[in-house]
Amino acid sequence: MAETFDKKKTIDLRHKYIGPSCKVFFGQDPIKIVRAKGQYMYDERGERYLDCINNVAHVGHCHPDVVKAGAMQMEILNTNSRFLHDNLVEYAQRLQATLPDSLSVCYFVNSGSEANDLALRLAWQYTGHKGIITLDHAYHGHVSSLIDISPYKFHQMTGSQHSQLVYVAPSPDIYRGKHREDHPDAATAYSDEVENIIQDAHKKGQKIAAFIAESLQSCGGQVIPPQGYFQKVAQHVRTAGGIFIADEIQVGFGRAGTHFWAFQLQGKDFVPDIVTMGKPIGNGHPMACVITTRKIAEAFMSSGMEYFNTFGGNPVSCAIGLAVLDVIEKEALQSNAARVGRYLAELLRQQKEKHPLIGDVRGVGLFVGAELVKDRSKRTPATAEAQDVIYKLKEHRILLSADGPDRNVLKFKPPMCFSEENAKFAVDRIDEILTDIEKTLGLPVPSNAGCANHNSCHGVLCDKTVQKQHGNRNSHLNGVDS
Repeated sequence: MAETFDKKKTIDLRHKYIGPSCKVFFGQDPIKIVRAKGQYMYDERGERYLDCINNVAHVGHCHPDVVKAGAMQMEILNTNSRFLHDNLVEYAQRLQATLPDSLSVCYFVNSGSEANDLALRLAWQYTGHKGIITLDHAYHGHVSSLIDISPYKFHQMTGSQHSQLVYVAPSPDIYRGKHREDHPDAATAYSDEVENIIQDAHKKGQKIAAFIAESLQSCGGQVIPPQGYFQKVAQHVRTAGGIFIADEIQVGFGRAGTHFWAFQLQGKDFVPDIVTMGKPIGNGHPMACVITTRKIAEAFMSSGMEYFNTFGGNPVSCAIGLAVLDVIEKEALQSNAARVGRYLAELLRQQKEKHPLIGDVRGVGLFVGAELVKDRSKRTPATAEAQDVIYKLKEHRILLSADGPDRNVLKFKPPMCFSEENAKFAVDRIDEILTDIEKTLGLPVPSNAGCANHNSCHGVLCDKTVQKQHGNRNSHLNGVDS
């Protein structure tokens, strides 16, 4: 479709007809996107932007195979999901094959918010309990039931109090959280916090229906839970009669690289009771799913209430979903996420050695965050500086966002076709921007800036002999050429 209005007219009409709470990226000077392909987006002037944030366009914007599958099915039939159609059962079978055997019953819906809302209903019905444990800074969706379990949202609401049936556990963030990387067993320490919450709830006469968490916390700041944390939490919750809900809406479908589902990073001995998925499932088409056990599904049916979703799992959605799975496999996008993600993370770690503003780099696959701080020892969030980086990257035609509790974590969640060349281009620009910001702030270069293997030297200033052992990179040491 050709552009209908000039940019100013589009902005004016948006102000007139669209709710003021519906914000746009780069509000001071928003970008008008008119087309996209692969990992690139194009504005009304034909300027190309590298997209580092659109995890929804999972296999790439407007992938021809996905577009063709949807268009072909639309030419034949799209209808209410109460009619029999092979696309629904074929897709359910294909999707289940990626999961542990016990997760075998699908409910198709239209969005991640619908999926998480339904997951809560399943948990309440199955357990007969009402209490929900969520993580601090979590975001699970925009409907009322999910705002209640999303501190990322309800902490922003003036004068409001969250539901007394919702309990907030500390985010398992070993960089900024309550138990940090120097803790001998952070997984147990964080899971003990959940056990304490359960005990406190029981003292009040309340029982826990479910613990819900993103398998990798996204809006919370690209948080990677310590190994074993989910297993320990699941044990506490199940002992209390509750179940475990894994929210894969932002991180599923191979984004983790080494595994198809991010919850599998915790180990083969961990299997959630419910998994929710959305966003990448349809590559931008409104589609989502809840998958659970046969036992939980039968308990949900025992309520006597039929579950009905007019468009969930319709023939077009399922055709698109099947095409997405085909592309992930055909183009080896999961292994691409592993390879490019490792390369991206390593580039950012090299920048950490050079730039005092980078306090931490963390991630798996194409889910990577760089946390900016004003002071490494105090870990003071560099919120304004992170926003400065985002806006300056936009000038270089790179789209990146910052999130986390302090909006100081640079978030990479690009389409899965993102390449090593894309990663290098983006990080090189970040390098230039941070150099300029640090000069303005008068920040010193870290003492280990010339070390190519900082883990080996444990932060000790490397002399030239050690640098040669590390593979001399002709880098700068305290601002002097080495």
